[in-house]
Order: sequence, then C-alpha cells, then structure tokens
Amino acid sequence: MTSIPTLEDIKLAAEKIRPYVRRTPVFTSQTFNNWTGSKIFFKTENFQKGGAFKFRGACNTVLSLTDEEKKMGVTTHSSGNHAQALALVSKMVGIKAYIVMPSNAPKVKKYAVLGYGAEVIECEPTLQAREANVKKIIAEKGSVLVHPYNDYRIIAGQATCAMEFIEEIRDLEIMVAPVGGGGLLAGTSLTCNYISDKIDVFAGEPEGANDAFLSLQKGEIVPSLNPDTIADGLLTSLGDKTFPIIQKHVTEIITVSDNEILDAMKKVWERMKIIIEPSSAVPVAAVLKNPDKFTGKNVGIILSGGNVDLENIRF
Repeated sequence: MTSIPTLEDIKLAAEKIRPYVRRTPVFTSQTFNNWTGSKIFFKTENFQKGGAFKFRGACNTVLSLTDEEKKMGVTTHSSGNHAQALALVSKMVGIKAYIVMPSNAPKVKKYAVLGYGAEVIECEPTLQAREANVKKIIAEKGSVLVHPYNDYRIIAGQATCAMEFIEEIRDLEIMVAPVGGGGLLAGTSLTCNYISDKIDVFAGEPEGANDAFLSLQKGEIVPSLNPDTIADGLLTSLGDKTFPIIQKHVTEIITVSDNEILDAMKKVWERMKIIIEPSSAVPVAAVLKNPDKFTGKNVGIILSGGNVDLENIRF
C-alpha cells in the first residue's frame, strides 16, 4: 500500500481480517452519561484478540504479505500491544515473528508475546535502540518490517474499528480515540470522514507524551524525546504517514494528566466492571475533563486495550 487508504481499502481490510478478528461489543453507562451530560458509547477493543485494537492492523498487514515474504518472517518494535498482536497473528498463520521490546515494557505484555511463540529481543528504552535492533534483525534474518503504526496497511486495519462502531451506532456525532503513533487515530479519522461528514474526531493524549498535540499546533511533526506517562502504549511519536491524515481530519487533541488517566481508568473499572489499561483510559479522561465540549452529543469512545500490568498500578 503506497497511498492513504481509501474507503474501498478499508472495506477490503475488513473483509480480509473478518475470519480472524473479534467484532467487539459496544457498551453504555448511564453513570458516565450523567457525569458528562452526553450519551456515551464505548467500543470495547479491550476484548479484541491479543487484548487490543492493534490486532486489526497487524492482521491486515500480515495477510497482505506475499508467500515469499511470509517465509522470511516478520519483525517489529513495540512496548507491548503491537508486539502481542503481531506475535499472535504470526502464530495463527504459521510464520516466525521477531519482536524488539524495550527493557521497561510491561511484564504482562512481554510474557504474552513469548506465550504466542515469538522471539523477543530486549533493548534500551529509546526509539533509537528499538530501530537499530530492528534493522539488525532484518539484515540478519531477511524478515519483513511490520511497523507499529506508520504503515498504510496498519492504518487501514485500525480503521475497521471505527467502521464497525458506525455500523452499530448510526447516529454518532463525535468519536474519541487515544493517540500515540497515530495509527488508530488516523484510521478512525479516515473512516469517519469517508462515511459521515457529521462525525467530529477528537483524541486524548497524555500530558507527558504530548507530541501529537504539539505537532498540530506547530504544523509539523514534533518528536516525543523523553515521554513520561503511565500510558505506556502512547509513548511513540507520530509518523510521516499518520501525521498528515490526523492534521487534516482530527478536530482537536485534548491532553490529560496521569492522575486524570488513573481516575478515568478507576471509574471504568468500578462503574462498568471491565478492565482497561491506562492508554485506553486516556480518551475517557479527555471527555471527563472537558464535558462542555461533548454536552448533548452522541459520543463514541474507543477503549483501545486491556493489557494491564497490575504490579505497576497504584490508585
């Protein structure tokens, strides 16, 4: 895929991955409606295979590879959810996966990757170290890079989440997703733009990793150099494929503090009785922080994942 996914590309991705992915349910909560003055719908990708939306993009990308590419295996770098997704789909189709993970990646995610049969290569927790190790593996193994977010096949796969959401809840007026590298947000904004001009797309982003917020302000990519947030899935910077899409189609990025993220996560755990991870709570925190922006609207929130390292959670 060499250009921004079209609606037809997203529909083809949905058909391709349908036998593998789970169509996740949409939940509601009267308590959250009362808190925000809006009608909120939660797309629960925490129930997706691999525990996160990332399985969609990884699945679409792996299934798009040629037979010769599959023989060489795949590789990526990821702090967790993309790593799990790529490891799982690789196991399902019977190919080798080499996963570079930073040494500070949550243990629960590392153990899941190993459990799916992938080979884990640990590195220093910097983007430079991650990318250097990926290059080394590709040179040694001849494996194919499956980038965590900066790949149009990934974006098309992630876009299927919003497509399902809109198919089920047809009168959505706002959709909110988290943003890290931007694959989910870019795909979400494309789907909303193609299907309905009545849906505004917002994003939630941690204050300690606010490169997307700064990038939109500056009009160019501002790298995330020293991110510091409990939302470990949102540490990466936007890519040259995700940024232009987000810049064109996203209404606003709202930043939230770690305390606000933890509070939102606790509220979802307690009130909805479902487990989400900190990154997943970021868009919830954004809506709770700014209810006036959403009052009286039908709001869709994508709960991106539920892979929580319980050892590191302190409410």
